[in-house]
Amino acid sequence: MADSGFSMGIASLQREAAQGRGLPPVEKWNPAHCGEIDIRIARDGTWFHMGSPIGRKELVRLFSTILRKDPDGFHLVTPAEKMRIRVEDAPFIAVLLEVTGAGRDQALSFTTNVGDETVAGKDNPIRVETDPKTGQPSPYVHVRKGLEAKLSRNVFYQLADLAVPGEGAHEGCLGVWSGGEFFPIGKL
Repeated sequence: MADSGFSMGIASLQREAAQGRGLPPVEKWNPAHCGEIDIRIARDGTWFHMGSPIGRKELVRLFSTILRKDPDGFHLVTPAEKMRIRVEDAPFIAVLLEVTGAGRDQALSFTTNVGDETVAGKDNPIRVETDPKTGQPSPYVHVRKGLEAKLSRNVFYQLADLAVPGEGAHEGCLGVWSGGEFFPIGKL
């Protein structure tokens, strides 16, 4: 992170974030690929730089706002540079679940470990991958622009408590409603 261009880009983004602006339009930026930076996001959502956890929550939040998923992997992107990072699973962890409404009118709002909030629905689906060897479920919710959050164990248990039997095409499944959409999370 010693590269002055990357640091200057980060500094200007940090100023904008402090002024209350929204997320940067990383999807519109097409800078040159500058290689890899030794940043890794572990399965538990911890961000590491050069093998050490990044302890400043503000810095992790800032990096999370310039994270982008491209076909060749995850990158931190500024208007001037694009650097690949490693992500072991999903870049975020859903740590809180807020439920409003009920039944088909229910809305499930997730908050991530970096402060993003997303309401599950058509544009932000919930999906569950099942490990074929262990049968262990791995639940995710789309957060923004191709980036997902893995649901923490507690959040997944809350979701399971809300599950109802599916109907029609979803018969034989348990799932949850949010934003007018039904999301299967397991089998009956």
